[in-house]
Amino acid sequence: MSNDEPGYRQCSLTVMDNIADADISFDEAGVCNYYYEYKKAESENVFTGEAGEKKLQSLVDKIKKEGKGKRYDCLIGLSGGVDSTYVALLAKQLGLRPLAVHLDNGWDSELAVKNVENIITRLGFDLYTLVVNWEEFKDIQLAYLRASVVDIEVVSDHAIFATMYKLAKQHGTGHIISGTNIVTEYIMPPSWLYQKMDFANLKDIHSRYGKLKLKTYPTFDFKKYVYYSAVLRLNPVSILNYVPYNKKNVKEIITRELDWRDYGGKHYESVFTKFYQAYILPEKFKIDKRKAHLSTLICSGQLTKEEALKELEQPLYTKDQLDTDKEYVLKKFGLTEKEFNDIMRLPAKNHADFKTDKHLKESYMNLLRKTAPLRHAVKKTISK
Repeated sequence: MSNDEPGYRQCSLTVMDNIADADISFDEAGVCNYYYEYKKAESENVFTGEAGEKKLQSLVDKIKKEGKGKRYDCLIGLSGGVDSTYVALLAKQLGLRPLAVHLDNGWDSELAVKNVENIITRLGFDLYTLVVNWEEFKDIQLAYLRASVVDIEVVSDHAIFATMYKLAKQHGTGHIISGTNIVTEYIMPPSWLYQKMDFANLKDIHSRYGKLKLKTYPTFDFKKYVYYSAVLRLNPVSILNYVPYNKKNVKEIITRELDWRDYGGKHYESVFTKFYQAYILPEKFKIDKRKAHLSTLICSGQLTKEEALKELEQPLYTKDQLDTDKEYVLKKFGLTEKEFNDIMRLPAKNHADFKTDKHLKESYMNLLRKTAPLRHAVKKTISK
């Protein structure tokens, strides 16, 4: 379906539409479900003014208290993108002592490397760089390509999350400060991505389409999920929901303070992510993630619909940029043009076509909910 075909619908307030999205719905006024879902999430999770300041200060006090005497009191992921860069700057301003964690998966752009260097140098933070085994990592990414599932970025995200949790345990910190936030990235159709921590899904996809044995790739299976969430009680927090967060203003701040340079697109600090979002997704899955990103900015009042529509008129790639990136990606993967085109022509598959640990996690969470009153009573009795 395209925007000039019969049956095409676009939200009257955002730029979300029914192209490649079976989860979208509209009310009588033509407003889509994502608008209402955003507004609910914003009202429940975003705190501005005095309320935000109090929540942030309370969190910072807790992190500092629990981190007293330790080398680091929290961890932050650092990709060099806008969100993670601003989190790093805020951590410095708040007097926190984070260990910054960066994933080197072989796809960093030169600009991303420079941005990370500038951030670390200017803020004086320690940096832990996870350098993955390229042959293993490439083998998993190729397996995802051949499996024809939508969320190839699981391969990177799973590795960085697994590493963050491992480091949190190693350094005795229960706080991982995330750059995720409501006002710039909340909207995303469920069918456009997949659970990042579903190792059963990743393992099954790789076992069917991969060739190498995974020896060093960081993994996070269900046992680790239970251990880190229940035993270690790690607490990922999104501090950007407690501060004014206007993307345009923040870019100006980090440019001035950290000599940060823009990549030209969300998550374009990675050459592969750029190629994935700007070519593979729209060509194979008919997905343009800009619609979700721009719609979130519309909902948070940072952009008008007219401005978003003008942005969507711009090509995802110029021909020269596409040719350059495509040649680079195929060469790095060791794929011929024909092999890649054959992969692109394969019918899309759902992640649900492969094994999953979703049912285990759901059963575990249900058990926690059922036993919560009992555990609370026992804890209360012991404390008397």
